[in-house]
Amino acid sequence: MSNSKKIKSALISVFHKDGLDEIVKSLGNLGVKIYSTGGTQKFVESLGVPVTAVEDVTGYPSILGGRVKTLHPGVFGGILARRDNAQDLEQLKQFNINEVDLVIVDLYPFEDTVASGADNQAIIEKIDIGGISLIRAAAKNYKDVVIVASKAQYAQLADLLKTKNGETDEEDRYDLARQAFGVSSHYDSAIFSYFDREKNDAIRVTADGQMHLRYGENPHQKGAFYGAFDKMFEQLHGKEISYNNLLDIDAAVSLISDFDDTTIAILKHNNACGVAVRPTLLQAWKDALAGDPESAFGGIVIANRNVDKATAEEMNKIFFEVVIAPSYDADALEVLKQKKNRIILIRKDCPIAEKTVRTCLNGFLVQDRDLATESADALENKGAREATKEEIADLIFAQKIVKHTKSNAIVLAKNQQLLGSGMGQTSRVNALKHAIEKAHHFGLDLNGAVLGSDAFFPFGDCVEIAHKEGINAVIEPGGSIRDNETIDFCKANGMALVFSGVRHFKH
Repeated sequence: MSNSKKIKSALISVFHKDGLDEIVKSLGNLGVKIYSTGGTQKFVESLGVPVTAVEDVTGYPSILGGRVKTLHPGVFGGILARRDNAQDLEQLKQFNINEVDLVIVDLYPFEDTVASGADNQAIIEKIDIGGISLIRAAAKNYKDVVIVASKAQYAQLADLLKTKNGETDEEDRYDLARQAFGVSSHYDSAIFSYFDREKNDAIRVTADGQMHLRYGENPHQKGAFYGAFDKMFEQLHGKEISYNNLLDIDAAVSLISDFDDTTIAILKHNNACGVAVRPTLLQAWKDALAGDPESAFGGIVIANRNVDKATAEEMNKIFFEVVIAPSYDADALEVLKQKKNRIILIRKDCPIAEKTVRTCLNGFLVQDRDLATESADALENKGAREATKEEIADLIFAQKIVKHTKSNAIVLAKNQQLLGSGMGQTSRVNALKHAIEKAHHFGLDLNGAVLGSDAFFPFGDCVEIAHKEGINAVIEPGGSIRDNETIDFCKANGMALVFSGVRHFKH
């Protein structure tokens, strides 16, 4: 598959010029004839490298406000001509068309324009026509032509020019073509998704940047992560991130995003085993850990405030795999880095996807992310009394956690601290019993605690069990045909009961 080719001519038309100067100078030094358009032509000229305007090739200026510049047989013939096809070469000669051996192009920033909130007309104008056509043409003819479809490939091209003196093997060209079709398919998917945003007749999901993983969920499974992890996090220390780490990190970020006050959460297998909101991060850590110090071992920790040395020293007393925070004091990092494999991440200000996607059967399940959080004014009083201000705060706290806990889920909380949770149970009663057992195991007092449930109670047994433990305030969505059993028990026993009207199943 060698088929070595010398680059003798190049067409360059780009927006992103960072890193391009080295390439242009190399092409100039190699005597490559360069064709270009508009701002790129001026950029090449500013480097003192000879360049021919595309208009001189086509005989037409840029027209229709820049919509048509390179769409011409004089350009595409030179790119698509098969060098081993005598008829193609004869036609190039007949129509006085020069071969093009290298195409460097990028595309109008369609996705950035959509993200900016621009109006529809501005977005439509960012649908690239000439650029996408150049990419497809050059990539199709990779046996003879080199295609660079993004600034992400500038370094690869610069290295080829430097190490191979302007020659490329078919392996090089194939790899660049592969990447180019990745660029074009992603671009077209983004355009389709914009046009289909109201009907949602189909789904197009693309992600660049494979993160190497040693294996998947288990050692016998292959695994990979596709996405821009570096846009969300900066890794300061530690070992290679694993498949299971990524799942826990995702769960942790989703959970902490629901809290505004100083909060620490500890997670294990995607579920919270400790959460606390406190005036200081140090106290938040201590009280989060107190919720379940056993499960915390080997888990991950996430904070929504800067980590100081005092907090880091307390954290460092137990083993955990990952710590995530928006920032760290320098002396705190020194402490946390004492464990060489501990993954330390800075969470950047990057939005979470508004939809979730997962494989199901022979297709995909897509849904809006559960972004609903309860508020005091939306709660409907159904019990014997109104919940106190403190109970309301704890009930909302509990529901923020229950939303991110595997169903069936029950959360017990008091004073903005997770006391116990039951998750992934096949019955709600078992989830409650599990939560109570955990709280007792760690010596946590349930008197005055509140109960949060991800779904309605099918019977009145859960509130009866809770009441026996000293729990006197409950939040649930409501909606069971037996709601009256729960309501009647709470009224008869002086319990506060509020319906949120929002279910938080998580499967």
